[in-house]
Amino acid sequence: MTGKKKIKLSILGIIFILMGILTYEFLFGKLFPFSPVIIGFTKHELQHTNIYIQNGAVFSDFEKIDTLLPIVEDFHELKFLYKPKVFIFRDSSTFIQHSLSKARFCVYPNSRLFISTWALKEANEGSISLEIYLLHEFSHSLIDQNAGFIQAYRYPQWLMEGIAVYSTNQMGTSFYPSKEETYRDIANGNFLPPLDFKTKKEDDTKLNVTYPIAFIYSEFACIVDYLVATYGKENLLIFMKKLLKNSDNDEVFKEVYNIEFSKVIQNFKQHVSVNEKQN
Repeated sequence: MTGKKKIKLSILGIIFILMGILTYEFLFGKLFPFSPVIIGFTKHELQHTNIYIQNGAVFSDFEKIDTLLPIVEDFHELKFLYKPKVFIFRDSSTFIQHSLSKARFCVYPNSRLFISTWALKEANEGSISLEIYLLHEFSHSLIDQNAGFIQAYRYPQWLMEGIAVYSTNQMGTSFYPSKEETYRDIANGNFLPPLDFKTKKEDDTKLNVTYPIAFIYSEFACIVDYLVATYGKENLLIFMKKLLKNSDNDEVFKEVYNIEFSKVIQNFKQHVSVNEKQN
């Protein structure tokens, strides 16, 4: 065998190994959220969702999940373009094996929603509301679908989370501070500038709160609440929908509200300050 043939065989061997690794990761590993083939799950096709139950898992609240999608569509005044896929796992190890995140719930840009076993346990124990969390994640999926992959990636993340928390009345539930508690925390100097969220600048903001991420989400929901109270829900939805095509937060905000976003944030903080002094 010549040297060139040995090199070709070595290259082919490496390619086959890499293909084997990729195949495994798509079928059983971290790339499973994007796998075109779903193995080891039983599919339950419902009117609004497809729910996949891993072999060995026990779950029966299919209709409860399915009825949530029209609620999300009604608030956002948008329609799902295709059915989200919901995945329920047999145990925590298989969830972690298949998921890119260890969060209780993880929704991907292709509208696959993974529910962890510990989230189901917490819901059964009453420490979290499964319905609220699912509504939150479906809010993300609805915006992602209507934005498309690239625009969804660019979409202002503060608004994505703010709308999800506000629309589900999530403030004051489980780990999320209520509106009153969030106002008090903001008045005490805790505040993350919305456009710093999920950027390097976020680390520059120190928050003296019990659950920082829950506070941040509630803060954004309070901003959304302030926009609705001050300018109306119709303008909020116009702002939300225009961002599906143009992800420039400041430009679109000025176009819709005829005022700078930074000025409204300043007004919001002043509103919180006055509210806390009156209380």
